[in-house]
Amino acid sequence: MTAIPPDDPPLALTMGEPAGVGGEITLKAWAARREAGVPPFIVLDDPERLAALATSLGLPVPVRAVSSPGEGAALFGHALPVLPVRLDHPVLPGRPDPANGAAVIASIDRAVALVRAGRAAAVVTNPIQKSALYAAGFRHPGHTEYLAHLAGLAEEPIMMLAAADLRVVPVTIHVSVRDAVNQLTTAAIIHAGRVTAASLARDFGIDRPRLAVAGLNPHAGEGGAMGREEIDIIGPAVDALRADGIDVCGPRPPDTMFHAAARRGYDAALCMYHDQALIPVKTVDFDGGVNITLGLPFVRTSPDHGTALDIAGSGAANPTSLIAALKTADRMARNRRRPPSN
Repeated sequence: MTAIPPDDPPLALTMGEPAGVGGEITLKAWAARREAGVPPFIVLDDPERLAALATSLGLPVPVRAVSSPGEGAALFGHALPVLPVRLDHPVLPGRPDPANGAAVIASIDRAVALVRAGRAAAVVTNPIQKSALYAAGFRHPGHTEYLAHLAGLAEEPIMMLAAADLRVVPVTIHVSVRDAVNQLTTAAIIHAGRVTAASLARDFGIDRPRLAVAGLNPHAGEGGAMGREEIDIIGPAVDALRADGIDVCGPRPPDTMFHAAARRGYDAALCMYHDQALIPVKTVDFDGGVNITLGLPFVRTSPDHGTALDIAGSGAANPTSLIAALKTADRMARNRRRPPSN
């Protein structure tokens, strides 16, 4: 059975890099819709490309072009519904072509427009190949920054990674460890904590979210003996979040935060740099992790992996993370539609 009734808007799934594994995992997610409880979605993609890919991979997925999300939702049980976004050049698996960059961007633009108009429930993005988009003139660092631009946000959105029983938020993201230390500020931690707490309440239905804040240094600095960041930067942020009424603890020693018993004590962990957040998530659930953007006026999720150009077209791509991203987006969108409690 599908996860939402047909009169609810479907999810909008973007094309992603057409030379990567996005098309394959899309086809496989639809094929697993019944046994995996995948909610209805429409794809912003080239239907001829997806139909040819299904044939080449031997996947029995009927692909149908549709003219609206509503038509797609009604068709979802019987065929993969595709709102056409035509590609300018033929696709060779594993070989991104900047000439198709405009279609990749158009797919994102249209998905966001549908969600903001209430015609789709949430945006789910297949992985993009940033180097190909840069060569096509794309001027944003990545998906998250571009979505923030489309939303007209004044503040940076926040990245959350979610696995089976763990949610983590890196305060600094795609920078070197040296730069992460230099860029870490009390204000950045406070912003991440506030956005995370608000999203846990609104999007995840957690009435009183609990945050755990990781230290930066071994043993959370050992009272300053191993570094003063916990005293000078992280501790004041924890105090400010607590003054906001947020249930927060820390800074905690990072090496004791992520075992099973510790994870039961919080709803999300604020981490100080990229690998401090992503290593535990990928260890707990390597195949099923989901990338979630917090702080947007719409729900956006994505698989927690890249384009996997090395296996594109081989049939080896695993759709587990995309399926988890679709199901997470559905739950988040439903929570946003709930009437406020008295």
